[in-house]
Amino acid sequence: MCCFSPLGRSASLLDRILSRPERVHVANTNIFARMEADGIQALVYSMQLGAAAELAMILPLPILPGAGEQALEFMSFEGHSNFFDTLAQLFVVPMPAARGGPAIHFAPQARAPLPVHSVGAFEASFVPTQRDFDRLDPRFRMPESVWQQIGGYDDFGFAVFRLAPGKKANVHPMALRFQTRDRTNLFFPTVHVHDGTVHPSARFDHYLYYQSNSPQSDERAPLALPATAHPLLQRDLPVYRRRLHGKLPNRDTRIAL
Repeated sequence: MCCFSPLGRSASLLDRILSRPERVHVANTNIFARMEADGIQALVYSMQLGAAAELAMILPLPILPGAGEQALEFMSFEGHSNFFDTLAQLFVVPMPAARGGPAIHFAPQARAPLPVHSVGAFEASFVPTQRDFDRLDPRFRMPESVWQQIGGYDDFGFAVFRLAPGKKANVHPMALRFQTRDRTNLFFPTVHVHDGTVHPSARFDHYLYYQSNSPQSDERAPLALPATAHPLLQRDLPVYRRRLHGKLPNRDTRIAL
């Protein structure tokens, strides 16, 4: 799930979401996931963001129950703003050259985002449980009515990011690793809550990238990772991609390993 809320006023989170929903534009979301070790999932999240004021973004995560405040570690990707560009390029396949003509290159689904990045655009906090939100500034809290609408997040942990304003800028990747309760699935937080209401369907503009030891039905990158790829990417594992686009059921995504 991702929830965006303008900061800077003392009103409740729900009031602020409902009062200025048109001020937030989110598109071109890219999420990467990999099981780094037994029970440790890595997650990298990036998007194109347009907002006139600072925002809070909340990502629920299936943290191992009882793991406490040490269950999540944030990673700095400030120097790796091209992380998803690298992954997208793995799916750009050269066509055979026509006789007497040059080779033509094409991307089967979408081009890599333009390299316009907002670097150092956020601060982050980890909330181990819903009960711990009262330890954060009130501006970051989700109203209990929203959690009740969603359901299923009672024992989740939450990564909270504070994002700077910008005009349709590509936010540099936000990255973390956490102790997951589900070692057989990769978890992608894709439920949308952008206006204080949990709608049964939502409009998606997402690419989900992941690595897996087992064969997958999703699109597999035909090209290998370059030597310069980020160390979070395992060189001997294939990279897969799933597109979520258009109006779809509003829910998180899990991919079996």
